Amino acid sequence: MSSPSPYHGGVWRIRVELPDAYPYKSPSIGFINKIYHPNVDEMSGSVCLDVINQTWSPMFDLVNVFEVFLPQLLLYPNPSDPLNGEAAALMMRDRAAYDQRVKEYCEKYAKPEDAGAAPEEKSSDEELSEDEYASSDEAMVGEADP
Repeated sequence: MSSPSPYHGGVWRIRVELPDAYPYKSPSIGFINKIYHPNVDEMSGSVCLDVINQTWSPMFDLVNVFEVFLPQLLLYPNPSDPLNGEAAALMMRDRAAYDQRVKEYCEKYAKPEDAGAAPEEKSSDEELSEDEYASSDEAMVGEADP
């Protein structure tokens, strides 16, 4: 039996942007919290588009992204087409050290509570407070003038 993926147990928030030509063009996918992976840009979290495009089909929908594509990406990283060259080199040179680094990242950045409290939360708060300002402005105007 194969050992579980070093990503096992990690929880990530994913952002998905759909191009105008979707579903004929693949969505752009990014990890919001950090992940150590040859095909994911460590700074931006973007997933290498070639990797998506190779497996993408217009028959897919977003369920496939989460149930097929992302699990495949985590189980079978492709170090020959890297966005994170360091991760790719380490994976090819020393798989045990690579697995260890992945696990460290999971423990540091991909605990369930990290995914729940990702930066995204902030943007929805901002939207909320803008709405509150918009609706309370009218009420304020009348009260603010003595």
